[in-house]
Amino acid sequence: MSLDFIIENEALRERFRGWKDVYMFSIVDISDEYVRVHDTPAQGPQSHICLYARKRAMRFYRAQITDTEPVVMHLAKQLERLQRGELLDCATFVALCDRVKDILVQDENIVHIASPVTICGDIHGQFYDLLELFKLSDAVPSTNYIFLGDFVDRGAMSVETIALLCIFKVLYPSAVTLLRGNHESRQTTAVYGFQVECLKKYDGDPRPYKACMEMFDYLPLGALVDQHLLCLHGGLSPAIHHLDQLRMINRFMEIPPDGPFADIVWSDPDPKNTGFHLSPRGAGYIFGGDIVEKFLHVNGLHHMSRAHQLCMEGYQVLFRETFSTVWSAPNYCHRFGNLAAVMEVDEHFQRSYKIFKEANRSQSVDVQGSASSSADVIDAGYFT
Repeated sequence: MSLDFIIENEALRERFRGWKDVYMFSIVDISDEYVRVHDTPAQGPQSHICLYARKRAMRFYRAQITDTEPVVMHLAKQLERLQRGELLDCATFVALCDRVKDILVQDENIVHIASPVTICGDIHGQFYDLLELFKLSDAVPSTNYIFLGDFVDRGAMSVETIALLCIFKVLYPSAVTLLRGNHESRQTTAVYGFQVECLKKYDGDPRPYKACMEMFDYLPLGALVDQHLLCLHGGLSPAIHHLDQLRMINRFMEIPPDGPFADIVWSDPDPKNTGFHLSPRGAGYIFGGDIVEKFLHVNGLHHMSRAHQLCMEGYQVLFRETFSTVWSAPNYCHRFGNLAAVMEVDEHFQRSYKIFKEANRSQSVDVQGSASSSADVIDAGYFT
C-alpha cells in the first residue's frame, strides 16, 4: 500500500528534501504550487508516514493502519472537535499517542527551551479550564509553553485534556513541552480516575489507555529555560546534586516507588524546615530553602519552577524569590474555590504571573486565537 499527497508549497521544498531520509518518502513532483510525495512504510507493513498540511506550516505524524486503509488524522478537524467537547475516536486517539511518543523519544531528560515561555501547572483533566488557560498568553507558537505534568486524573475530562495537549505537541513539537508528573503513571491513574475514564469513554477498549500510558513513559523529566530556570513537576532529591545526574535517569519506564525518579515527581518544598525529610505523601521528600540554594548555586541556576501542590491564589514564591509553585487547575475538583495561574518568562528573564478563574463552560474558546490581556497579577497565598 502507498499513499500520494498534494501539499501546498509555501517554501517547503527544501524542508521536504531535508526530511526525506528521516521520514522515508520520495518526492514525486515539485512546482511553485505544490509538492507531491509518495510515501513508503517506515516500520513494516503496519505503518505509513502521513502528511498534514496547514496554510503556513506542515507537520508529520505516523498513523497506524489496518490491512485496508490508514487512519489519517486531520488535526485541525480533531482540534475543532475537542473545542466542542467531543471525544476523538479510538483509532485516532491511539495513533495520536503513538505519534507523540515518536516525537518524545528524541528528547533528552532535560529539554532546553528559549524564552519567551509560559509555564503551566497541574491541569488534572479540567479540560475547559485548559481552554481558558490558552487565552492568557500569546498563541502557540509565538510563545513556548511548558506543562509541568499531572494532565490527567481527578477531573472528568482527562481524555480530552491529554488529547488536546498531544495535538499541540504534534503541531508544534518544539514550542510545546510536556513534562512528566506523578500522575503520568499506571499505578496512579488506576486509582485516581483516568483508567476508568478511558475504559468508560471507549466502551471497554483497553487500547487508548495502554497507548497513553506508553506515551507517558517517554515524557521528559525537566525543562531548562535560557540555561537558568529549571522546571520539574515536584522537586529535588537527596540523590541528585547535579543536572547531569538528572540527565542519566532511565525515564522510559513506569515511575518507581522510590529513588531519584520518584523524588523529582513527588517531592515538595517546606519553608519551615531545612535539609531533606521523608514526605508525608508516602513518596519523595520535603526539602528546605538551604537545599534549593545549594542546588541552584552548584548548577548555575537562578530559579526553579514546579507544580504538584495546590495554591489557593494560583501560585507561590519561596526562598527569596528563587523558587515558585504554579497551579493551573482553578476550583480544583470543583470544590476548593482556588484561583489558578501560569507563569510567564519574557526575553529578559522577567517573571510574571497571570491569574484565571474557573471557565464558563457555555463559552466557546479558540485556543489558537489572540491572547486575552485581562488577567491580573496578584500576590498569592498558599494551601498545603
